[in-house]
Formats: sequence, structure tokens, C-alpha cells
Amino acid sequence: MCIGVPMRVVEMRGTHALCEADGRQELVDMLLVGDQPPGAWILNFLGVAREVLSAEAAEQIRAAILAVEGVMQGEAGSVDRLFADLVDREPQLPAHLQAQLAAKSNRRQ
Repeated sequence: MCIGVPMRVVEMRGTHALCEADGRQELVDMLLVGDQPPGAWILNFLGVAREVLSAEAAEQIRAAILAVEGVMQGEAGSVDRLFADLVDREPQLPAHLQAQLAAKSNRRQ
């Protein structure tokens, strides 16, 4: 399984960027997202930046990764705080699935 890891750009180095997260640094290929300024957040998959993230999105992903690590270590009781954006709300279907569901419902009537 491959998990994207949010990393902050330290500096551009040609088509790559030196990025850091949690005390480690990595040279990341930036061809898919282009040059980014220092401090920008990117989503790193196996050494390739796949998306530019807002600081809020980066923090949500980092919290989710911490939650998964906690569950894997048997600490499942305290993960709700790490999914604050999901707790106490109903799940929402993407628009294309809502349309399919509505069409299916209309056919039944």
C-alpha cells in the first residue's frame, strides 16, 4: 500500500525540491506540480509530488496518518480527535454518485 505523505518545501533544486516532514528530509521530483515556493506543502508519493496542498489539508492528512499509526499500535481509543473534520457529520456522496442514486430512485417510482 502506498500512502501520500505531506511534506513542506525547503528549496527548489531544478526539477526537484528538498522537502521535510517530521525531522527528515527528502529530495522530491516536482515535475507534476511545478516549482513551489519554500514553505509550500506537497503530497509526496514515493519521491514524487502529486499534489500541492493547503496547510489545512496537509494537517488533516498528517493527523489521519497518526491515527492509523495509533490504531496499529493498539491505541484505537483516542483517534477521534485526529479525524476532527469527519466526526459528528454525515458522510457525503460525491456529486456523480448522488446523481446515480437519484436516477435509480426515480426509475423505481
